[in-house]
Amino acid sequence: MFRIGVISDTHIRHAISYARFLEVLDRKVFRKVEMILHAGDMVDQELLYVFEPRIIHAVRGNMDPPNVTFPARKVLEVESYRIGLIHGWGPPEGLGPRMAAEFATDKLDCLVYGHSHLPDCSRHEGLLLFNPGSATSPRGGYPASVGLLEVDDAGIRGRILSLEEDSLGFNLG
Repeated sequence: MFRIGVISDTHIRHAISYARFLEVLDRKVFRKVEMILHAGDMVDQELLYVFEPRIIHAVRGNMDPPNVTFPARKVLEVESYRIGLIHGWGPPEGLGPRMAAEFATDKLDCLVYGHSHLPDCSRHEGLLLFNPGSATSPRGGYPASVGLLEVDDAGIRGRILSLEEDSLGFNLG
């Protein structure tokens, strides 16, 4: 089984205070993953170093400054499955299907997106739509969250992982 940690909308502007948070997240939540996907709005791409030496794929979001050099969208292949990665834009209603339309000719098995800060693990016309929510600035009454994708011969499955303060032993406040 191939495990992928998924994170989005971290909006990290204060590198020193959040570097420790990401290190704890990596050690306690993503310790068994082989790859990390960041679906944009990281703001400071330098902090992705905490996830090394894993494979890291990221896209830029609408709040990322010009020095964030990742592409706006990406397609990658994992264990013969195709995963699209995009941040997203516009209102949260219908965001997943709207972003899926951006990959209409790419024959994806899974689409990872962000932007809304709202977790989503659902199917749309056979496609797994996956938004991990936000690890640092959740919305809509949801707790901070990240995601886990598991890939094997049976397909791709996703889980949203809640980051209650006590689960990490780290307080962002």
